[in-house]
Amino acid sequence: MKEKGGGKMKEKIGGGKRKMQEKIGGGERKMQRIWWGNGRKVDERSAKEKGGGGEVTDDLKVPKVENLGRSGGVYIPPFKLARMMKEVQDKSSVEYQRMTWDALRKIINGLVNKVVNKVNATNIKNIIPELFAENLIRGRGLFCRSCMKSQMTSPAFTVVFAALVAVVNTKFPEVGELLLKRIILQLQRAYKRNDKPQLLAAVKFIAHLVNQQVVHELIALELLTVLLENPTDDSVEVAAGFVTECGSILQDLCPRGLHGIFERFRGILHEGEIDKRVQFLIEGLFALRKAKFLGYQAVRPELDLVEQEDQLTP
Repeated sequence: MKEKGGGKMKEKIGGGKRKMQEKIGGGERKMQRIWWGNGRKVDERSAKEKGGGGEVTDDLKVPKVENLGRSGGVYIPPFKLARMMKEVQDKSSVEYQRMTWDALRKIINGLVNKVVNKVNATNIKNIIPELFAENLIRGRGLFCRSCMKSQMTSPAFTVVFAALVAVVNTKFPEVGELLLKRIILQLQRAYKRNDKPQLLAAVKFIAHLVNQQVVHELIALELLTVLLENPTDDSVEVAAGFVTECGSILQDLCPRGLHGIFERFRGILHEGEIDKRVQFLIEGLFALRKAKFLGYQAVRPELDLVEQEDQLTP
């Protein structure tokens, strides 16, 4: 009886091993019938249908460059990318233009981020020649986008970005004009959506561009008129912050316009319909005006990089 029982156990164990081997073998065969093509799994039957026969076509093995997307689909090391660009014969091809565009985008982003990481006047003077060495006419949209994104994430460095844009604007006025249009569109979008953080960032950027005289002071007065036309707690707070940043230069360039803005602030304060906190902000703004905007000078000496005769205001 014991021998029979032992024989049955051996048969069960042997049968279990055979089943496991069959499962593993079947899995390997299934894996062999599956491969990658054009970024997705395709089985043998669909590959034959696409190829029209039993062989896999080249379209499944090598994805086309046009379908790789915005960043090229895969990471290519810089040395390999430079070698590929040298090997390209047709300089007007889509692949070559995409590679040069990606290279230009990376260089501009790196230079703008370098401004954020090491903020001083000496650093900007070293970065500007590197920036002018690139094709800023072609990459003006990339430059504007990079500046706006970096300023949005680091509002404390807005004065540095404004100084950088002021220097670029002296050589390429179309870059400054494009940046101004994009910031105004961002401001309008944030104003309609009641997006306060984005609105504050856009308003601060415009204020420092006014300080660098990249943006005309009339645009600043128009912006203040829009913010104070239908006053709310948030709009009055944003307007007060804007006047704090660029009130010094507005006092010098258009004192009558700034006087009209402060009269509007006075009327809002006397109406008493806004929150107490915002009322205190307006009172502090009047005290700052009385002190001639002490502590909020238009341009810091180390960031005054553009001569007055070279400044171009769109």
